Amino acid sequence: MHITSVEEFYKQTGIVDENGVNALLPNGINKEIGHFNVFNIAELNNRFKRYGVFMPYNRRAYYKISLVRGRNKAEYADKTIDIDKNALLFATPKIPYNWVPQDEAQEGFFCIFTTDFLLPSKSGVVLDELPIFRPGGYPVFQLTDKQAEDIEIIYRKMYEELSSTYAYKYDLIRNYILELIHYGQKLQPLTTLYSTHNASARVSSLFIELLERQFPIESPNQKLNLRTAKDYADRLSVHVNHLNKVLKENTGKTTTTLISSRVVQEAKILLKQTDWNISEIAYCLGFEEVAHFSNFFRKQTSFSPATFRV
Repeated sequence: MHITSVEEFYKQTGIVDENGVNALLPNGINKEIGHFNVFNIAELNNRFKRYGVFMPYNRRAYYKISLVRGRNKAEYADKTIDIDKNALLFATPKIPYNWVPQDEAQEGFFCIFTTDFLLPSKSGVVLDELPIFRPGGYPVFQLTDKQAEDIEIIYRKMYEELSSTYAYKYDLIRNYILELIHYGQKLQPLTTLYSTHNASARVSSLFIELLERQFPIESPNQKLNLRTAKDYADRLSVHVNHLNKVLKENTGKTTTTLISSRVVQEAKILLKQTDWNISEIAYCLGFEEVAHFSNFFRKQTSFSPATFRV
C-alpha cells in the first residue's frame, strides 16, 4: 500500500500546484524540525473546491486529528463509520484510512503533524504508545454539540497561534495537540485505556524507552551509548533478529530505521538550536568522523548539515 507523504497530501488537496506554487503552506517545510499545520475545513473547501474527493484509502506518513461537522463516512482499517453530525477522528501513520464527505455542508478543523514535531523529548509522550493511536483501538468519536464546541476552541487557538510571532508558539501548539489527544482518550472505554501489552509490544515499548532515554543531548561532551541495533538488543537481552521482528510488527520499521530517524531528529535540533560546531555534533551522535555524519545526514534529509543550519 502506498504511503502518502506530507508533500503529496498538499498536492492532492490543491494546496501546492504542479508548479510548486503553494498556499497555506508553512515556509521551510523541508527544513523544519518536524512539521505541523492546521486547517479550517470550510475555508479549504471554499478555496479549492476539491478537498476529500481525491484522497485514496492509504496510509499517511503523518498523524491527523480532525473535528468534522457534517455528514461523512470514515473508512478506517477494517471499519466503516457513518457520521451524522459531529465527530473527532484520530489517524496514525500505521493504519490506512479515508474520509468521504457525504454532503457539501462541511465544517470543522483538522491538524496534521509528523512524529518529529511531537518528539518524546519535547512532549513527554510516545505517540504510538498512547491508547488513542494503538492498532485495534477505536479512533472515531461521535460528539455532542457542546463537545464539538469545546474542541473547536482548541483548534481556533492553534489556528491563531500558527500565524503569531510568539517565539515559543510551537511549544504551545504541542500542548494543544496533547489536549486534543487526552480529550479523545477520555471518550474511550476504560478497557481500551488500560489494556495490557503482550510480550511483543512490551519489548517494543522498552526499546523506545531506551532510545528516548539518551536524549536530549545537552552538552558537547555527552555521547550516545547505544548506537546500533545490536547495542539495543544486548541491553534488552534479546537476539537482534527478534528485536527487528517485534519492532517491524509494532511500528512497521526496522531497529536501524528507528535509531537513524531519532538520531537525525536530534541532529536537526542541535544544528538549529545550538552554536556547536558540526564536528562536536557528530561526536555527540556517535560518529567518529565528520564525513560519516555528513553523509548520514545528507542521506536522511537531502541536505548537508551546513546547508540545513542556514
